[in-house]
Amino acid sequence: MATETARQHEQTPVQAGRPMRADARRNYERLLTEARTAFTQHGTDTSLEDIARRAGVGIGTLYRHFPHRTALMGAVFQGEVDALVTYAKELADAPQPCRALVDWLRAIISHASTYRGLSRALMAASAAADDSSGMARCCVPMHEAGRALLSRAQQAGAVRADVNIGDLLQLTNGIALAAEESPADPDLADRLLALTLSGLKAER
Repeated sequence: MATETARQHEQTPVQAGRPMRADARRNYERLLTEARTAFTQHGTDTSLEDIARRAGVGIGTLYRHFPHRTALMGAVFQGEVDALVTYAKELADAPQPCRALVDWLRAIISHASTYRGLSRALMAASAAADDSSGMARCCVPMHEAGRALLSRAQQAGAVRADVNIGDLLQLTNGIALAAEESPADPDLADRLLALTLSGLKAER
């Protein structure tokens, strides 16, 4: 059986710029549906073989569409990323730039809680040098969206000028991970976010 490592650099038909046949498209969509359900219920380290079986295809078909686990994760999480990018655009003209930034960071934590393991994967992708992976490609639009909100907050004098979006998103994902590991403390994320933001504020 092929391993994720052995297939890490293969391209799917979509990645190579070739349109998928109708049956391949159906398999692709079934795999995404089952992966989304599995990641929600069991976390991102769930068995890929189980996902393929539930989708009614072989593991080889899964790997043809998603050469490695992070490619599948990136495809599943693309909807979350699109929603967060859209939300950032909606906040772009908010009258209180700092509040807009906080609301967006809180939304990231909320979205990350949908899938156990998402925050850890995003942290790893942000720190990785390889920006071609599925998860890293999710990070790029997030950084761009967050950078615009952060810049407005900095221009308003609410956030220190030396804060960068990469560090801020890593902190936010770290908070989401801490909250994920402490389900008995539902207020933990808000407390940690408040502590983080208190250190970001510009001195008056």
